[in-house]
Amino acid sequence: QVRLVESGGDSVQTGGSLRLSCAASGFPAGYYCMAWFRQAPGKEREALTSLYTGTSSTYYTGSAAGRFTTSRDNAEKTAYLQMTRLEPEDTAMYYCAARPQRWDMRSDCNINKRTDFEHWGQGTQVTVSQ
Repeated sequence: QVRLVESGGDSVQTGGSLRLSCAASGFPAGYYCMAWFRQAPGKEREALTSLYTGTSSTYYTGSAAGRFTTSRDNAEKTAYLQMTRLEPEDTAMYYCAARPQRWDMRSDCNINKRTDFEHWGQGTQVTVSQ
């Protein structure tokens, strides 16, 4: 059974940092596009980052560039979202997502190009206070 489990969400003060984790299990062998999204109360889900497992290439939307960094530990099958200089506007539920991504279509992993994903985690809450 394919499963994504996020962890690491917490309450922090403005200017703080957090590292979120996304543990993947049950995925068949192959290449995947893994992404991070967030959704604040009353707002639409927002794409943040993506990473292609075949090359570890990373992509960022404007909301994430400069403060957020995504990475992956292949051995642990875990993706990470390192967030710095957090602001109250970053308060949201954070989700990781994944989909199979063929090698010859790896450019589709760019989160600015495509945001549909098959598999989602349950989310982890990040709250930033002033």
